[in-house]
Amino acid sequence: MLPLGVLFLAVGISTALFNPFLALFLSTDVDAGPVKVTFFLIVAPLAGVLGSLLIGRLSDRGPIRRRLLIGGAVAGLIGTGLTAVVRDYWVLLALAVTAFALAGSLFPQSFAYARQVLERDDPARAPLGISALRTVFSLAWVAGPPLAAFLLHRGSFAWVYGAAALMYALAALVAIGWLDEVPAPAPVTADTPPDDRPDAPRWTLWLTAAAFTLLQTPLTLAVQALPLFIRTDLGGEVSDAGLLLGLCAALEIPLMLGLGVLATRPPLRGLLFAGAACGAAYYALVAVATDLWLLIGGQVLNALFIAAVSGLGISYMQNMLPRHPGRATTLFTNSFPLGAMLAGPLFGLAQHLDYRLAYWICTGLCVAGLVVLVVVRNERVPRPV
Repeated sequence: MLPLGVLFLAVGISTALFNPFLALFLSTDVDAGPVKVTFFLIVAPLAGVLGSLLIGRLSDRGPIRRRLLIGGAVAGLIGTGLTAVVRDYWVLLALAVTAFALAGSLFPQSFAYARQVLERDDPARAPLGISALRTVFSLAWVAGPPLAAFLLHRGSFAWVYGAAALMYALAALVAIGWLDEVPAPAPVTADTPPDDRPDAPRWTLWLTAAAFTLLQTPLTLAVQALPLFIRTDLGGEVSDAGLLLGLCAALEIPLMLGLGVLATRPPLRGLLFAGAACGAAYYALVAVATDLWLLIGGQVLNALFIAAVSGLGISYMQNMLPRHPGRATTLFTNSFPLGAMLAGPLFGLAQHLDYRLAYWICTGLCVAGLVVLVVVRNERVPRPV
């Protein structure tokens, strides 16, 4: 787990360095207009989703996951290294749909690799291990944006992307020198015992992925609306939004570990359902709030929601396809960029009408996602002999 932890930390810091400032980079250093920036911010995540899906399917067909991790890290190194010096919009767009799209597979493939290692060494503690590694990624995002802001203050975006390239180089070195290849899961045949056969129909997989997309759309929509909601509806300062987000992150990390410990004892479904319900309760509380203190107290609910969905959702999806961890993890991780894209027009609607509407929409999305999860039994069900 130690090399995996280092790998997750390196990948997390690298993405946390440049992702939050991508629009600023395109607007200032590249001098791209609003239309070009919007086009870039739509095409880049779509390419990442498609690339991750293709690599996810490929990764489960043979013992190649370590090589895919190395390839993703090298692609990230090339992409960030070139972005540190290139300022041509179309060249950067080409890098976004090639090198950065391949580098985006590092996140799901790292979790898939971790799942196979945990299943081999200690299957009962697999959810705890996944939650612990997800916590490392969260810690990286606590450190990454402030580090990027410091580098921008002292230098330029060349420093930011140069530092990200160093992190990708570290991830590649860890994968090359510290990780062993894990065998591919055995294919299902007529001789496979019924209890070992995954029983997750395709429509179940897609409905579950849709449920997680519904649950993760509020993670982007609520954050986009928070500073404006606090300033216009609650009479607070924009800096209050930063304090709330920092408090949520501080609560989220121990809660994610705690839920991982609880997830070693079934049922995992109940914990995930409770987390989704906490999300609906939090966003409804924000929608009716008239004082900032209600939002401060509600961060416990918000942190529980994020910890459950982000920390346990991966294990939940992997339980559906135990012989295809790459595909399962990719289906889950792609729900966040898809949710982020859906959040864009919803934020525009709330901006036009009322910022409270954003939180009512978030409430509805959480309820809808929870209903889909409850209705669709999406964990592996052994077939009777």
